[in-house]
Amino acid sequence: MVKVFLVIPKLLLILISASWISLWLLKPTELWTRKWKGAEEKATATIFGYNGLDFAVYTFPIVALAIIGFIYLELKPKEPNMRPGRSLITALSNPLIINRYLGILSAIEILASSLFIIFLIWTFYARISNDFRKMIPVKSFKLIPWQYKLFRMATRCGLLAEACLALILLPILRGMSIFRLLGIQFEASVRYHICLGTAMIFFATLHGAGTLFIWGVKHRIQDEMWKWQKTGRIYLAGEITLITGLVISITALPQIRRKWFQAFYYSHHLYIVFIVFFLFHGGDRHFYMVFPGVFLFALDKLLRIIQSRPETCILSARVFPSNAIELTLPKDPRLKYTPTSVIFLKIPSISKSQWHPFSITSSSSVDKNSISIIIKCEGQWTSSLYNQIHAEKESESDLRKCIPIATEGPYGPASLDFLRYDNLLLVAGGIGLTPFLSILQEIGSKLNNSRNKYPSRIQFIYTVKNSHEICLLEPILDQLLDVEQFHIKLKVFVTRENQPSTTLREVLKDLPDMQTTNFSTTHSSYATCGPESLTWMATIAMFSSIIFLLLLSFFNHFVVSPAKKPSQEKNSTSQMDLLLICSFFIAVVFSGLVVIIIRWKRLRKGFLSFSNEKRQPMKQSSLEVDKALDEHGIHFGRRPNFQDIFSNFTKECGGSEIGVLVCGPETMKQNLASACKLNTWKTNFCFHSLNFTL
Repeated sequence: MVKVFLVIPKLLLILISASWISLWLLKPTELWTRKWKGAEEKATATIFGYNGLDFAVYTFPIVALAIIGFIYLELKPKEPNMRPGRSLITALSNPLIINRYLGILSAIEILASSLFIIFLIWTFYARISNDFRKMIPVKSFKLIPWQYKLFRMATRCGLLAEACLALILLPILRGMSIFRLLGIQFEASVRYHICLGTAMIFFATLHGAGTLFIWGVKHRIQDEMWKWQKTGRIYLAGEITLITGLVISITALPQIRRKWFQAFYYSHHLYIVFIVFFLFHGGDRHFYMVFPGVFLFALDKLLRIIQSRPETCILSARVFPSNAIELTLPKDPRLKYTPTSVIFLKIPSISKSQWHPFSITSSSSVDKNSISIIIKCEGQWTSSLYNQIHAEKESESDLRKCIPIATEGPYGPASLDFLRYDNLLLVAGGIGLTPFLSILQEIGSKLNNSRNKYPSRIQFIYTVKNSHEICLLEPILDQLLDVEQFHIKLKVFVTRENQPSTTLREVLKDLPDMQTTNFSTTHSSYATCGPESLTWMATIAMFSSIIFLLLLSFFNHFVVSPAKKPSQEKNSTSQMDLLLICSFFIAVVFSGLVVIIIRWKRLRKGFLSFSNEKRQPMKQSSLEVDKALDEHGIHFGRRPNFQDIFSNFTKECGGSEIGVLVCGPETMKQNLASACKLNTWKTNFCFHSLNFTL
């Protein structure tokens, strides 16, 4: 019965997606321009006006895609119920291009990128060819042909920047992420945001530079660049938009972001200035094309802010010898999340505004009342956290002070499809181990009580620089000890040490014990409850859309006088832009108030409270393990040879399908992807790259 209900939203998703793509392809044509002008003139006489038509055609399809997609994901089974064989999608998802600059690209990514580039070329060609046919000189400039052509080309580059802007916010949605429909997690989709942002700034710079050049040739820079006219393109707003975008993109460069993270973090909040002045520059009709991403992002941001209140607290912490710490936070027992999920943390005592993402190392199937993360202390924020935890650990008090912490998430894949393989090859480097800790705990909890089949054989390759980093394996020692039932084989590679004839058991015994530091919870009695359900988010998106459309219609009929309505012209007034902003702001705030009321009703009932429950102490697991660890191997002074590992594991699996999951440095990912691409063993390898940082 569930499969029948899944078919309907899936068909709707395909239909809406195809219609939206067709709209973008038709928009640059003369046919669409003529038909659309007539449709807007007819819509002006209706209660919703031309604004309602623009919203319904340009904006709502993506919002509807999100609404139906959330319902589809809610109905879709979370656990894998079958193991499909080699399929076209699986083949296209494997690495095709491996490059140090481009990274690892699959056939699907190359195809999607190529289609988007073709679309940009088509849009530019269709617009420019029509402009060149008309060759109507700009009245105030009196341009000669080559100047006119250059001016029009610069103008049309602005449309290409607009196309990139329409998509740029979609990859960074978290709770309302529509990329989950494609099986793409948030931390992986961030690179699409980076590529779109780079392309947008490139086209916007061509747009602005070309326009300024023509102004300079005609000696009109001083006259044109400071204009804030009541109708038409507001040039000053466009200049502010371009400058803001350049500041955001420059501070986002890897060299600056890693060295001055706060400059990157705070400058990225200038996106509000960028979007508002883009609206004033392009007008409301152009803005409706980019409005879907803005609309969903605003709702997503609002829900995340509400979710992060009230703050919870750190239950306990452990300091590892490898300069890493494990934090344990309270979790509502009803909160379920999938392995490889990430959670965003903000600790007000360190920074009142900075949020940082971390992989969850625990499994909601094992730990019902708590959630754990392991943090490698390297940057300024993590080092401050490490020092704070270490100082509390060294204090003489039995119960340390309360450390408030705000959380967002967890965010993860919608299902466990990546566990459907017969065999798994897990490859981790350093702190890249963290996503696999949750995977192995999840598999261990499902082996005896799940009707669904999970991997029957697991090979785990773990590469570290120094032997003391092996202590991070502690959360999965139970799985490593139960070799017969769990069918896991661990191979550790220590690259910067040389200890011949030393076993993994001996290395673990030599590591110092790790003590748990418990913290007070007197100032907070709330647990992490996670984001709202997908059904609830779909309801909020629909509710906000209706409120926005009603407000826009109200302002259009009762605030804007008939003489000021831009019904016959394509030149939108600043007044209409302001009314759009007001309608959007009121709709989002009103939706937020509804969410806050419902959430606080749940809080008053104690739904999220953990103060009445006795807190379970963290398991004191020393690193004294039995001889079962001798079944696993450790190698010193070398890196893993993936060709040999693939060859041996393929023989053990008997040629059945193998899921390859990797998380670690980019060089490791690329080496493993190259081995998968080469595939001289005629085995079905399914490559998946995980991320532990953004």
